[in-house]
Amino acid sequence: MKEQKVTCKEVMQHICESLREDLNSERCVAIKKHIDECSGCQNYIETVELTIDYYQKYNVELPDDAHDRLMKFLDLEDSD
Repeated sequence: MKEQKVTCKEVMQHICESLREDLNSERCVAIKKHIDECSGCQNYIETVELTIDYYQKYNVELPDDAHDRLMKFLDLEDSD
């Protein structure tokens, strides 16, 4: 599987679409500014990106309970 590259604008668009906000809305601009200035958010995003890269690169298959724990740790729990 070829790695798909996305731009910062695409990431912000995805976040804002998830919030049902326009990319240039006050809230989306505030989110981008916060991410730009917050080392905690930057570290979180980097950790999620690295985890996804490892999953894809090494074709990692985890048992369901391990996957669920990882999603919970990353605060990305499935919304079933």
